[in-house]
Amino acid sequence: MNVNIQTVHFDADGKLRSHIEKKIEKLNQFHDKITNVNIYLKLDNIVHAIKDKVVEIKVTIPKHEFFVKHTCKTFEESFDLAMGALINQIKRKKAKIAV
Repeated sequence: MNVNIQTVHFDADGKLRSHIEKKIEKLNQFHDKITNVNIYLKLDNIVHAIKDKVVEIKVTIPKHEFFVKHTCKTFEESFDLAMGALINQIKRKKAKIAV
């Protein structure tokens, strides 16, 4: 599994990167043929004083891609909510294939 973390308009600290990497390792529990994971961390509303944190996750398996985008006030919260939605997508797809 190839994991790629990209940041837009800022540099992620080690704590955030380790949080993401620790959670991404758990994806293998839900699907064993994951080839690529692309994570995009962005700051939204740069013009305003309040900056929303946007997390986009794209997971590639053979013959299919999953994509999730979530926005919250912290990257950790955005990432955790996006991971939950991503896991649900993977479970639904796997159940559909099994039937």
